[in-house]
Amino acid sequence: MSFANPLPGVPAVESPFLPQLLDAAGADAETRRIARDLAEQGFAVLDFPDPDFDRLAESVIAALGPGFPLANFQAGRTGGLRAEQAWQHCPAVREIACNARLLALLGTLYGRPAFPFQTLNFPVGSQQAVHTDSVHFSSLPERFMCGVWVALEDIHPDAGPLVYYPGSHRLPLYVNEHVGNCAAAAPGAANQTIYEALWAALIEAHGLRPALFTPRRGQALIWAANLLHGGLPQADRGRTRWSQVTHYFFEDCAYVTPMDSDPALGHVAFRQVRDLRTGEVVPHRYLGREIPEAFIAAVRPPAKALPAGFDPQKYLAANPDVAAAGVDAAGHWLSYGWKEGRRLAP
Repeated sequence: MSFANPLPGVPAVESPFLPQLLDAAGADAETRRIARDLAEQGFAVLDFPDPDFDRLAESVIAALGPGFPLANFQAGRTGGLRAEQAWQHCPAVREIACNARLLALLGTLYGRPAFPFQTLNFPVGSQQAVHTDSVHFSSLPERFMCGVWVALEDIHPDAGPLVYYPGSHRLPLYVNEHVGNCAAAAPGAANQTIYEALWAALIEAHGLRPALFTPRRGQALIWAANLLHGGLPQADRGRTRWSQVTHYFFEDCAYVTPMDSDPALGHVAFRQVRDLRTGEVVPHRYLGREIPEAFIAAVRPPAKALPAGFDPQKYLAANPDVAAAGVDAAGHWLSYGWKEGRRLAP
């Protein structure tokens, strides 16, 4: 059946018209179940839609395993480990991220075609503080972003499982102006700690209760952009917790980082995102119109300083997972390295 959507700028799973949109899409029972869970809880659990998933999981572990200093982790000398954008050199990572059946499902759930733009692979628990992705990855219109986490092995409760807060995705998107943070005036690169007191207060004020995800290999979790989630501390450092996260955006949007943006000062941090299927940069669009590159450059936030004497080659040598991901050394340090306590040199 046809349905003239009055809110095309709202993801289907966030829309008051979700039942009508699912009817119009001819959604099957399983898609409706996933959509209902996402709409009500902010997440949905499913079996990853690839009958050859076991082979893919083993391929990822074999390819990425040697690059992680697990002995250091087991000895308690480092925090969580991750490989960014491993799709660039590991075909199995890319195959998981670009699964056609999953992309079709996400397109139905959000009402626009989806594309993968980032992969993260973890051999152990991420041990991340509770956060919402919306301060890191956002879109205009908002909420056209989701994450998919999939277990590459059975996950033990002592291996730092995912923790999330059902229903928290319904909260407003709070950004810099709401917490009194001016990104341009803040020293160093922005980081999510400026929001953590707010998130803790919201959890208490709304009586939100945590849920844990301890899946078997091949189970996946789709979560909404604004869902509060994180990783528990790893109680048993002798265990692995192999997993893959893929972040997805949706077509005909602009892609921004609110944490780095001060719109009232004319600073909007447009992200450069690539469709992992093609490797091509995805243009920023607004209501079917491409946003001019001159405007994106004009509103780019001022750059933050690197440490004195920063040497990109030494940084990559000290952090082989960053080097393997093929990402820019300076950009990585400004975005992640400093807050992860990464070494600047071997």
